Amino acid sequence: MLLEQFGLSFAVEPSGVDETVGGKLSPEDLTKELAIRKGRSVARSHPKALVLSADTVVEHDEVVLNKPHDGAEATAMLSALSGQTHTVITGLALCHQASARTVVEAERTRVHFAPLTSAEIKRYVASGGPLDKAGGYGIQDAYGARFVQGIEGDYYNVVGLPLHRLYHMLRTYFRDLIRE
Repeated sequence: MLLEQFGLSFAVEPSGVDETVGGKLSPEDLTKELAIRKGRSVARSHPKALVLSADTVVEHDEVVLNKPHDGAEATAMLSALSGQTHTVITGLALCHQASARTVVEAERTRVHFAPLTSAEIKRYVASGGPLDKAGGYGIQDAYGARFVQGIEGDYYNVVGLPLHRLYHMLRTYFRDLIRE
């Protein structure tokens, strides 16, 4: 939906790359590394295409929160975020194999969560919404939106694709490949 707002022609292709990263990377470097891996993997099959890839994590108290594996993990994440401020970090990569260009940047947005009751968390987890989202919530869904008191930064970054950062990268590094 967000890419459609740009008026771009695109196809979605999962990379299938292993997201295991050895060593201690900062959350920002982690998202950038995974975005590059995903993009390069897909670009090998489509060398003339401009490939966009991204990876998003939530950082809270120096702990990286990815997608929860189950309801118990989602409950723990939401409980930890309740009444707290955390950071959403998205690594964004653009890869164009034919011109040997790869650009990767990251966007950070601070999110202020309201205090949540155990009943609110239980209802949200039961909805299934938290299970496919970094940090166990989606600002764009009916439940997750209720919990966000405010943000500092790009709303679309919290959704998972920082649109202004993407626009800047396209205009700065790939103007020759896009039509405005």
